[in-house]
Amino acid sequence: MAISQAMCTSFKVEILDGVHAFGSSVVRASEAPDVFKIALFTSSASLDASTTTYSSTDEVSASGTNYTTGGNTLTVSQAPTSTSTTAWLDFDDVTWASATITANGALIYNETQGDKAVAVLAFGGDKTSTAGNFTIQFPAAAAATAIIRIA
Repeated sequence: MAISQAMCTSFKVEILDGVHAFGSSVVRASEAPDVFKIALFTSSASLDASTTTYSSTDEVSASGTNYTTGGNTLTVSQAPTSTSTTAWLDFDDVTWASATITANGALIYNETQGDKAVAVLAFGGDKTSTAGNFTIQFPAAAAATAIIRIA
Protein backbone atom coordinates (compact mmCIF):
# COMPACT_ATOMS: atom_id res chain seq x y z
CA MET A 1 0.00 0.00 0.00
CA ALA A 2 1.24 3.47 -0.83
CA ILE A 3 0.11 7.01 -1.42
CA SER A 4 1.64 8.63 -4.52
CA GLN A 5 1.12 12.31 -5.26
CA ALA A 6 -0.72 12.83 -8.54
CA MET A 7 -3.46 14.59 -10.41
CA CYS A 8 -5.96 11.77 -10.97
CA THR A 9 -6.12 10.55 -14.58
CA SER A 10 -9.91 10.30 -14.43
CA PHE A 11 -10.01 13.99 -13.40
CA LYS A 12 -8.10 14.96 -16.54
CA VAL A 13 -10.71 13.22 -18.71
CA GLU A 14 -13.57 14.71 -16.67
CA ILE A 15 -12.18 18.23 -17.22
CA LEU A 16 -12.45 17.65 -20.97
CA ASP A 17 -15.99 16.33 -20.45
CA GLY A 18 -16.96 19.47 -18.48
CA VAL A 19 -17.74 17.55 -15.27
CA HIS A 20 -16.06 19.78 -12.65
CA ALA A 21 -17.12 23.37 -11.89
CA PHE A 22 -14.56 25.18 -9.71
CA GLY A 23 -15.47 28.81 -10.35
CA SER A 24 -18.34 31.21 -10.77
CA SER A 25 -17.97 31.42 -14.56
CA VAL A 26 -18.97 27.80 -15.04
CA VAL A 27 -20.25 26.30 -18.27
CA ARG A 28 -23.36 25.31 -16.36
CA ALA A 29 -24.10 29.00 -15.66
CA SER A 30 -27.42 28.21 -13.97
CA GLU A 31 -25.65 26.10 -11.36
CA ALA A 32 -23.40 26.96 -8.43
CA PRO A 33 -19.78 25.81 -8.36
CA ASP A 34 -19.30 22.23 -7.15
CA VAL A 35 -18.35 21.37 -3.55
CA PHE A 36 -14.81 20.04 -3.20
CA LYS A 37 -13.58 18.21 -0.11
CA ILE A 38 -10.33 16.86 1.24
CA ALA A 39 -10.12 13.60 3.20
CA LEU A 40 -7.12 12.31 5.16
CA PHE A 41 -5.75 8.77 4.85
CA THR A 42 -3.46 6.44 6.79
CA SER A 43 -0.32 4.77 5.45
CA SER A 44 -2.46 1.69 4.73
CA ALA A 45 -4.25 3.52 1.92
CA SER A 46 -3.51 2.93 -1.74
CA LEU A 47 -4.03 6.23 -3.58
CA ASP A 48 -2.40 7.35 -6.84
CA ALA A 49 -3.16 8.65 -10.34
CA SER A 50 -5.52 5.70 -10.93
CA THR A 51 -7.81 6.70 -8.03
CA THR A 52 -11.23 7.57 -9.47
CA THR A 53 -13.48 8.27 -6.47
CA TYR A 54 -13.40 8.96 -2.75
CA SER A 55 -13.81 5.93 -0.50
CA SER A 56 -13.55 5.84 3.29
CA THR A 57 -11.34 2.71 3.13
CA ASP A 58 -8.17 3.43 5.15
CA GLU A 59 -9.32 6.97 5.95
CA VAL A 60 -8.12 8.28 9.33
CA SER A 61 -10.37 7.38 12.24
CA ALA A 62 -13.24 9.68 13.09
CA SER A 63 -13.57 8.15 16.56
CA GLY A 64 -12.80 10.81 19.18
CA THR A 65 -10.27 12.62 16.98
CA ASN A 66 -12.17 15.75 15.87
CA TYR A 67 -12.07 14.38 12.34
CA THR A 68 -15.25 13.65 10.37
CA THR A 69 -15.36 10.86 7.79
CA GLY A 70 -15.23 12.47 4.37
CA GLY A 71 -12.94 15.25 5.54
CA ASN A 72 -13.40 19.01 5.31
CA THR A 73 -14.91 21.20 2.63
CA LEU A 74 -12.40 23.20 0.63
CA THR A 75 -12.78 26.85 -0.31
CA VAL A 76 -11.46 27.91 -3.70
CA SER A 77 -9.14 30.85 -2.95
CA GLN A 78 -8.22 31.48 -6.58
CA ALA A 79 -10.91 30.75 -9.14
CA PRO A 80 -9.67 29.17 -12.36
CA THR A 81 -7.37 31.58 -14.14
CA SER A 82 -4.36 31.48 -16.43
CA THR A 83 -0.89 32.91 -16.68
CA SER A 84 0.88 32.54 -19.99
CA THR A 85 0.15 28.93 -21.04
CA THR A 86 -0.79 27.51 -17.62
CA ALA A 87 -4.32 27.35 -16.24
CA TRP A 88 -4.57 27.01 -12.47
CA LEU A 89 -6.62 27.37 -9.31
CA ASP A 90 -5.94 27.15 -5.61
CA PHE A 91 -7.66 26.43 -2.30
CA ASP A 92 -7.49 28.07 1.13
CA ASP A 93 -5.47 26.14 3.70
CA VAL A 94 -7.62 23.70 5.68
CA THR A 95 -7.41 22.92 9.41
CA TRP A 96 -8.89 20.31 11.69
CA ALA A 97 -8.85 22.11 15.07
CA SER A 98 -8.01 20.39 18.35
CA ALA A 99 -7.57 17.12 16.49
CA THR A 100 -5.68 13.92 17.19
CA ILE A 101 -4.79 12.65 13.73
CA THR A 102 -2.06 10.61 12.06
CA ALA A 103 -2.28 10.91 8.29
CA ASN A 104 0.02 9.87 5.46
CA GLY A 105 -1.80 11.62 2.63
CA ALA A 106 -5.02 13.16 1.40
CA LEU A 107 -7.51 13.04 -1.46
CA ILE A 108 -9.16 16.10 -2.97
CA TYR A 109 -12.51 15.09 -4.45
CA ASN A 110 -15.70 16.57 -5.89
CA GLU A 111 -18.58 15.78 -3.56
CA THR A 112 -21.15 17.32 -5.92
CA GLN A 113 -20.21 15.04 -8.80
CA GLY A 114 -20.43 11.64 -7.12
CA ASP A 115 -17.22 11.97 -5.06
CA LYS A 116 -15.02 11.99 -8.18
CA ALA A 117 -11.29 12.13 -7.37
CA VAL A 118 -9.29 15.24 -8.31
CA ALA A 119 -5.82 14.90 -6.79
CA VAL A 120 -3.84 12.78 -4.34
CA LEU A 121 -1.49 14.47 -1.87
CA ALA A 122 1.36 12.40 -0.43
CA PHE A 123 2.81 13.79 2.81
CA GLY A 124 6.08 11.85 2.49
CA GLY A 125 5.42 10.00 5.75
CA ASP A 126 3.03 10.13 8.68
CA LYS A 127 2.09 13.59 9.95
CA THR A 128 0.55 13.76 13.42
CA SER A 129 -1.34 16.17 15.63
CA THR A 130 -2.26 15.38 19.23
CA ALA A 131 -5.14 17.51 20.55
CA GLY A 132 -3.86 20.29 18.30
CA ASN A 133 -4.39 21.72 14.85
CA PHE A 134 -3.79 19.51 11.84
CA THR A 135 -3.33 21.90 8.90
CA ILE A 136 -2.79 21.33 5.20
CA GLN A 137 -1.07 24.39 3.82
CA PHE A 138 -1.49 24.63 0.08
CA PRO A 139 1.32 26.10 -2.03
CA ALA A 140 1.24 29.70 -3.21
CA ALA A 141 -1.53 30.62 -5.63
CA ALA A 142 0.50 31.08 -8.80
CA ALA A 143 0.91 29.41 -12.19
CA ALA A 144 4.11 27.62 -11.17
CA THR A 145 3.00 26.55 -7.69
CA ALA A 146 -0.80 26.24 -7.31
CA ILE A 147 -2.11 22.84 -6.22
CA ILE A 148 -4.14 22.37 -9.44
CA ARG A 149 -2.22 23.35 -12.60
CA ILE A 150 -2.64 22.43 -16.23
CA ALA A 151 0.30 23.41 -18.39
